[in-house]
Amino acid sequence: MHNHSFFSPDSTSDPIGFVERAIEIGLDGVAVTEHNSFLASEPFETLKDKYDARIRIFRGVEYSSLEGHVLIFGIKDDSFITLGVEAPIREVIKYAGEKNAVIVLPHPFREWSLLRSDIEGLQGVSAIEAYNGHNNKEENAKALIEANRLGLPTTGGSDSHNIAEIGSCFTEFHNEITYDNFLDELRKGRYRGICSEDAEP
Repeated sequence: MHNHSFFSPDSTSDPIGFVERAIEIGLDGVAVTEHNSFLASEPFETLKDKYDARIRIFRGVEYSSLEGHVLIFGIKDDSFITLGVEAPIREVIKYAGEKNAVIVLPHPFREWSLLRSDIEGLQGVSAIEAYNGHNNKEENAKALIEANRLGLPTTGGSDSHNIAEIGSCFTEFHNEITYDNFLDELRKGRYRGICSEDAEP
C-alpha cells in the first residue's frame, strides 16, 4: 500500500525488480505511490499484463501537503498539481473527494514528518497507516491508538525505498482485491495493517 521505485528521487527500486520481489515474498498485490506524481509510476502500467497471473499492481501517489504526507488512490493523472506545492491538507481531501479518490494518512506521527493537523477534524479520510516500515514502534503505536480512537481502519505500508524493504509492513484485506473493487474495499474498511515482524507464523 505504500512503496516507491526509482521514479521517486529517494528510492533505488527498479520496477521489474520491485514487482518480482513482491511476488517472491508472497504478496498478492502491491501499490506504488511515487512522491508528488501519479504519472511517474506509468511504467508499472505496462507490467500489469506481464505479471497478471501472479500479482496485482496498483498505483497511487504520496502527496506532500502543507501539514504532512497524504496517500491518494483512485486518481488518473497529475491534475492535483493545480493545488500547488504543499497545499493545505483540507484542499487535498476536497480534491480527492471530487475525483472519487481515497485518502489514507501515512506515518502521521513520524517525528520528522509529523502530521501537523487535528486528524479528528479531517473529514474524508478513509484510513490511517498505523504500520509503516520506516517508523519506529512508538510512532506506529501512536498511529494505532489514534486510529482506534477515531474508529478508522488501519493500513500497513512498507514505505519501501529499496527492494529489500518491500513487504516489511503490509495490508491484509478480508476479501480478494481486484482492480475493480480496490477503492470500494478501501472505503469500507475491511482490512488491517500488519508489520512482518508481528505477523502470525
